[in-house]
Amino acid sequence: MDRILIKDIDNYFDKQVTVKGWVETIRDQKKMQFLVLRDHSGKIQLTNMKKDDETTRNISKCSLESCVTVTGVLVKAPNVKLGQKEIFVESFEIENLAEPLLPLDVVGNTEDVSLDHRLDWRYLDLRKPDRLLIFQVQTTAEMAMREFWVQNGYIELHSPKLTGNATESGSEVFCMEYFDTKAYLAQSPQFYKQMAMSAGFDKVFEIGSVFRAEPSFTSRHATEFVSIDMEISWTKSHHEVMDEEEKWIKYFMQKIKEKHGKEIKEVFGEDIHIPEGAFPRIALSDAIKVLETEMGYQVPKKKKGDLDPEGERLLCEWAKKKHNSDFIFVIDYPVAARPFYHMRHKDDRNLTMSFDLLWKGLELTTGAQREHRYEILKKQVEESGMSVDGVQFYLDFFKYGCPPHGGLGFGLSRFLMKLLGLPSIKESTFLFRGPNRLFP
Repeated sequence: MDRILIKDIDNYFDKQVTVKGWVETIRDQKKMQFLVLRDHSGKIQLTNMKKDDETTRNISKCSLESCVTVTGVLVKAPNVKLGQKEIFVESFEIENLAEPLLPLDVVGNTEDVSLDHRLDWRYLDLRKPDRLLIFQVQTTAEMAMREFWVQNGYIELHSPKLTGNATESGSEVFCMEYFDTKAYLAQSPQFYKQMAMSAGFDKVFEIGSVFRAEPSFTSRHATEFVSIDMEISWTKSHHEVMDEEEKWIKYFMQKIKEKHGKEIKEVFGEDIHIPEGAFPRIALSDAIKVLETEMGYQVPKKKKGDLDPEGERLLCEWAKKKHNSDFIFVIDYPVAARPFYHMRHKDDRNLTMSFDLLWKGLELTTGAQREHRYEILKKQVEESGMSVDGVQFYLDFFKYGCPPHGGLGFGLSRFLMKLLGLPSIKESTFLFRGPNRLFP
């Protein structure tokens, strides 16, 4: 008999049904046996009148979190708190008997359990319905992102994650043996997105893993994470890239709200607010003035070319109060704070045509208008202190006709963390990778 998901079971009252899932609770009484079965779509009560038969014996020896297949008749049961329905069991097959001592309580409250312990047993931790919702939202987000891109003429890329050079900055990269030479794990698909612009792809996107050898232990950093990247040809400035990102974000956030908004509110207590109008934009120099004169916050000297986490948080508070916006673009970063391939302003060569997008106190996006002119780009490589020979393969992309272009990188786990009010990207990542975590 075909399996029926618990969420669809109301269509089968007074009929024989087969359900499959995990045993969440067991009450083995003198004459009756009551269980709660859980699948990824919901829960239901199972009821069995004890007999001297295989079904009763299987239930008696079953342990919590065992995987089972159950066939029986679905009936209405007004006295049953769980959905006012139950299945009278006719057969009960144990597919995989769980060991009796669980390393993690799947049903109970795990707030007093360390996050590291939960991550050690991540597959058990993920059985909780609220954890499942995180990745259902992620699926909807990525589907909606792709809808926007396809509707607007983008092409999807799958760039290589093994590279022959240390890509963008030459730092924070993982090096590995590669036959008789060295290879590096890609920090981003940046160079390859730009190659696609030179190839005439016009607009491209990629959703894929990137790697940073950064020994950081914050709630927002990881050594491997999913980066969402876009690149667009024929842009005149970074403002056109920001315009596109605004439309994109509003589109996929609306889709998330339509499909999951009510459940997100019930489970995580978070409302999804779709931005109205343009996101405010502020030059970094002006942002620092706001922080220091209006917010009373002294930006650390070593961060004068950027914002520290506290500065980002306070600037978002200011944007919410001043512009009623959870989003704010910080634009026009100094050359010293940006990669060599960011285009510089015509009227001030010390500033780049770049931006970060902050949301709810956290940086989500870094983007820019790129420098597409070979000689200027080569000069900027030299000024950055990098070896021209080390990036010559990249510079070659711009030798034979490359249109002006710009793009961005967007952090998926950071977005989910803030959307759902989670304390760390460790919660919004399927399997987190950090300086001290390679398992499971």
